[in-house]
Amino acid sequence: GKDIRKITNEKLGIIKKKNDVIISKQNNIVKFHIKKKLKNTKNNLLFFNEDFKINKKKKNNFIFEFKNKKINFNNPKLIGEHQIENVGTALAAILKIKELGYHLTNKKINKGILNTKWPGRLEKGKLGKIEVYLDGAHNVDGATQLLKYFKSKKIKVWLMIGMLNNKNLYDYLKKIKPILKGVVAVSIPDEKNSFKPQEIVEKCEELKIISIPQNSITNANKFLTINIKPNIVLISGSLYLIGKIRNKYL
Repeated sequence: GKDIRKITNEKLGIIKKKNDVIISKQNNIVKFHIKKKLKNTKNNLLFFNEDFKINKKKKNNFIFEFKNKKINFNNPKLIGEHQIENVGTALAAILKIKELGYHLTNKKINKGILNTKWPGRLEKGKLGKIEVYLDGAHNVDGATQLLKYFKSKKIKVWLMIGMLNNKNLYDYLKKIKPILKGVVAVSIPDEKNSFKPQEIVEKCEELKIISIPQNSITNANKFLTINIKPNIVLISGSLYLIGKIRNKYL
């Protein structure tokens, strides 16, 4: 769906009646729509920042509030401020499961948080001596999280990007532009619905972003390592692209 309400309806399709439904951080439009759609389903709705919340963030841990209880948990090793919010949603689910009689100690939960890995989400790698971040973000929300992270680190990056042509490339680039030094545009291998490099460059030119097309990932890698020699490269735009690069190049 192209409308936020239609997308929400699709997501709500999995929900049955008379269940606990745990809902992550949402904007007010989505929150209102969920409440309206599930009004007569006799579900117990638990919303982030209403029924459970991240109370206080510290360097290594945070306080999680659930049913007037405050519990200390470790920060995840996953990169990005939004990952603590994601952990909060998972914790609400875990604590509801505990209420059903499952034995899950806080020690085990903390271990789970620390051991969680998420390939392709601000995942660090190396391209020769260049530090690389892999992130499958392909929409404005994903670009917003990347913007937040790199701005907080006061870092500007070269972006290698490939994207499917049913995504909003222009808005993605517009959002992420403040952290970009330049763009290397590629097609996603074996994906016929991928933007062509020149199409990406045209969008970059509209936004006055420095951009260079490359006809393969191998050539893009060579161009970056030999010609640009940046400190940091962000590879993003599609989980398909990230998968190809993880399997073959890193």
